[in-house]
This record gives sequence, C-alpha cells and structure tokens, in this order.
Amino acid sequence: MRTLARNQTREKIIRFIRVFLEEHDYAPTVRDILKGCNISSTAVVQYHLDVLEREGRIQRDPEIFRSIRLPDISAKLRENFNTIRVPLLGTIAAGEPIPVPAADTWHNQALELIEIPREIAGTRQVFALKVKGQSMIDALIDDGDVVIIEPSQTANPGEMVAVWIKDRREVTLKRIFYEQNMVRLQPANQSMKPIMQPAENIEIQGRVIGVMRKL
Repeated sequence: MRTLARNQTREKIIRFIRVFLEEHDYAPTVRDILKGCNISSTAVVQYHLDVLEREGRIQRDPEIFRSIRLPDISAKLRENFNTIRVPLLGTIAAGEPIPVPAADTWHNQALELIEIPREIAGTRQVFALKVKGQSMIDALIDDGDVVIIEPSQTANPGEMVAVWIKDRREVTLKRIFYEQNMVRLQPANQSMKPIMQPAENIEIQGRVIGVMRKL
C-alpha cells in the first residue's frame, strides 16, 4: 500500500509539472509542487523528484533555478516558445527616487506577467519594472519603458542598477560608481545631477540586463 501511495504521488507530481509548464512556460519550484500537490514537506517533494529523475521521467540542472523539464515536451518548448513570461513587480524611478513601501510603486508579488524574448533572460531568474521619469534618457530608457532586472546585491562600476536608498526608503534606477566610502548614482541625463550616498546607505537590488521599449 505504501508503494502504491508513493507511485500515485509521483504521478500527481508529473501531472502537476506538465500543467504548470504548459500554463507558465517555465518550470515549477519545489514549493510550487508542495502547494499544488498538497505534499507535507519540501523534503518529501525532493525525494519524489530524485526518484523521478533516476527513472528518467524528469530532467534537472542543480545549478539552474526552475530547471525541471519533462523529456517528452522539453523539445517542444525549445522549438515553440521563443518568449518567456516574467513578473512585473511595479515601478522604478528614472528621475527623483520613488518611495518604495507604497501600494502603487513596488510589490513583492507580480502585478502581472509580461512576455520578453527568452534570449534576454537566458537561464537567469529575472523580473521587470516599469520606468517612471527620464533620468536615463541618454541611455535610451524613457518614461514608460520596462527594464528587465537580474536580482543581485553587487554591481561593477558603471552598471545600471536598481538601488534602494535606505534612509530615504526609496528606490531609483541609475548607473553606479564607487568613490572611496561614497557611492555615486549617476543619471544618464545631462540636465540632472548625480545622487551621492554613503556606501552603507545603499543596497543594490539588481542589475539591468535588458529594456523593453514602449511603442
């Protein structure tokens, strides 16, 4: 009876993964499977995924987030889906920083899912933010555009980043430069001045890896 129950659970997981892939164009996480299949713990989910992988019924890459694939549809996904859907989390200022903890500016949950070319994200987990303001206009990022961001707490000098300014509780989109114990957040607009902040007062949220321009 226990073997039968385990087999039934694995069949349920396979069905869930198949539906999830078809609906979202990306793979579920362990917690998605836990919730969707009403399994008691993540350890139990991992156990069943390990068995399914040994049996060749799923494929995974331990170094890639959301890497679960079903062999019979993975080729179809590669052939037919040139875009992926990523979460649009809110608005980011390309101008004066926008206060973050506000219902209409920054969200931990997606406002919606938007489609982007798969090649922009590659295998990375990314999210999107809508730009408000024109401080990055010389970098060809205009008001209303959408930036694609890879979550990261570090950035190289000159990279365009989403930065949290701690004491202001605000987030802004700028190029980042390091000057001793200070950080310069540089707009790409000659009419605007940079924002100078102590290094300990800023927190990098992510690096811009792509832009979806409004038409």
